[in-house]
Amino acid sequence: MFEYTAPTNLLSGRNILITGASDGIGRCCARTFAQYGANLILLGRSLKKLEDLYDEIEKIYPGTTSIQPMDFNKASDDEYLSLASSVSEKYKQLDGLVLSAGMLGARNPIEFYPTEIWRETIQVNLNSVFMITKVLLPLLRLSDDARLLFISSSVGRRSRAHWGAYAVSKFAVEGFMQTLAEELEKTSAIKVNSLNPGGTKTNMRAEAYPAEDPDTLPTPEKLMPVYLYLFSNEAKTIHGHAIDASNFDPFNYLPLAK
Repeated sequence: MFEYTAPTNLLSGRNILITGASDGIGRCCARTFAQYGANLILLGRSLKKLEDLYDEIEKIYPGTTSIQPMDFNKASDDEYLSLASSVSEKYKQLDGLVLSAGMLGARNPIEFYPTEIWRETIQVNLNSVFMITKVLLPLLRLSDDARLLFISSSVGRRSRAHWGAYAVSKFAVEGFMQTLAEELEKTSAIKVNSLNPGGTKTNMRAEAYPAEDPDTLPTPEKLMPVYLYLFSNEAKTIHGHAIDASNFDPFNYLPLAK
């Protein structure tokens, strides 16, 4: 795995919103970013899990964190607008957005895929990504060094049978990242990339592979050097890339010579 020793003040004063923060990699990302000085806005479906995480972070880094429960399957346009309004009231800008929320959906052949679960998975994994990005882009534009990180999957790069709506939604997220990266390349300071965490010891992974020994997988903590690096000054030129955490090498993303 990639190793990176981040300075303790790497994210000091930076305002970063993380979705899917109530569990798994998103939760680990929140803890880690708090450790390096970030002001956090944490979104997740479970209020109880968000409150537990809030209490944990606030004990060590008081006054740095706010939480907002949000069910992306049911959220209305007004709820997204309200989120953007509440963030803008508290912070003059947004310096980072990590879109970690997602659901696995069903593991069925397309022919037998439950229609309602298809709709819900696409709503959570894709449509919510569009909505939250759309309403928060004006705040990201106010930063002189914003980072937007879409969390993808290996099946969003090369699909496999029975991955249905999850794989399709992640393919779409990759396309969304590429479209947005090109739109923003010469019009803002926002750097946009996607990251495939790879097989990681999480509840979603256990749901997808129930026969797998979870102890053979890296923990979310092992991924955090990649996350931190992508928010570092060294990564300021990395833009529009589909990145894999398992073989991340910054030299693969050097800007092309003009």
